[in-house]
Amino acid sequence: MNAKSYFRSRGRSAIRAPQQQRGIALVVVLILLLVMTLLGLASLRGTLLEERMSANLFDRSLGFQAAEAALRVAETSLTLPATRSAFPSSGCSNGLCATPDPETAPTPLWQDASFAGWRTVTVDLGDLAVDPSYYIEYMGESPKDFFCDRKRPRQPDCMTPRYRITAQSAGTDRAQVLLQSSYAAQ
Repeated sequence: MNAKSYFRSRGRSAIRAPQQQRGIALVVVLILLLVMTLLGLASLRGTLLEERMSANLFDRSLGFQAAEAALRVAETSLTLPATRSAFPSSGCSNGLCATPDPETAPTPLWQDASFAGWRTVTVDLGDLAVDPSYYIEYMGESPKDFFCDRKRPRQPDCMTPRYRITAQSAGTDRAQVLLQSSYAAQ
């Protein structure tokens, strides 16, 4: 045997492939690929959920700001003497409502879908689809403070008119916000 054939035969035997192949590496790689795909899908799902949540939060915040603006407009209108004298004796007119009677109207006005006595306010809040609206209910007179009603003789300025203001911001496909405040005229 010469040197050339010796090295050729030795080189082949050293690099000889195994007789039977084993596919464990392929199975491991496929499992890792499946796990990575599932992790990617889970993180994508979480990201989409966070995006929807932030959009809903923005929408709710915009609706809340609009309803607050309507409350401020209503409270400001109550400082005018003309508004306080314009309340109807029954029903509602132009956003001003008489004292509610729970026996004749057991459902509050804000829960009545057919109620059309809302007064619309124009606000500039950008993406707001529908302007907010409000109505004011006259709730009668009550003492200004706890002690003024207990004094005898009662002071003439002891009683003050009280109002309940309900404001809403309810657009189509938007967050619906309903706020209420009590207002005592000074």
